[in-house]
Amino acid sequence: MKRFCVLFILMSVLALTVSLNGTYAGSQKSSTESTQANQDMSSLSGKVLESMDSGGYTYINIENSGKKTWVAVPKIKVTVGQDISFQPGMVMTNFQSKTLNRTFESIVFSGGVTGPQGKESVSNSADHTPPKVSTDKAIKVEKASGSDAYIVAELYEKSAALDKKNVVVRGQVVKFSPNIMGKNWIHIQDGSGDPSRGTNDILVTSQETANAGDIITVKGTLYKDKDFGSGYKYAVILEDARIKK
Repeated sequence: MKRFCVLFILMSVLALTVSLNGTYAGSQKSSTESTQANQDMSSLSGKVLESMDSGGYTYINIENSGKKTWVAVPKIKVTVGQDISFQPGMVMTNFQSKTLNRTFESIVFSGGVTGPQGKESVSNSADHTPPKVSTDKAIKVEKASGSDAYIVAELYEKSAALDKKNVVVRGQVVKFSPNIMGKNWIHIQDGSGDPSRGTNDILVTSQETANAGDIITVKGTLYKDKDFGSGYKYAVILEDARIKK
């Protein structure tokens, strides 16, 4: 009986040791993977292999230690062979650029260049910077009809209640930026809201097109405090909108 008790205790200690070692190894692996992921996200640099401009963006293929990465940034000037570093950004897989007629297996949309060349990066690109409208061209557009219709100012005032709901708004196109991150980006205004607070302009994303000056009615899903990363953050935005002229 005494022998059995000693044997049982030894087996229990051995099992506990194996379990702890396995947990420690798993913890080490997770920590290593996390560190590698953080390193990958915190550094995006290499030598420029090729570049091309399209749709207000510069597409750049860089190489670092044999690994090639496509990066898209607001239009800048680069030369083949130069060393360059970018801000971390949003990774998109199987991204199709209609203007380039090309599909990228993987591409990083970065906010711009870091380091000495960072000043050349157009961090406030046309797609997310509210346009300025001169005071001698006052905009006044009538509100759309329907229970889900709002003026621009109301979209900001009621954004919490309207978050993730379909809304309709009518206004004048003051800026159109095509094919950025697979979408067309449209700024519209109707004369309501406060320009000093930015509540006079609503940003709309759509697969459809419009021209500056058009009076359009759009129906899309409203999102409050939408953050795409890399500086692309909006208090209010309408996504996947349908356009009626």
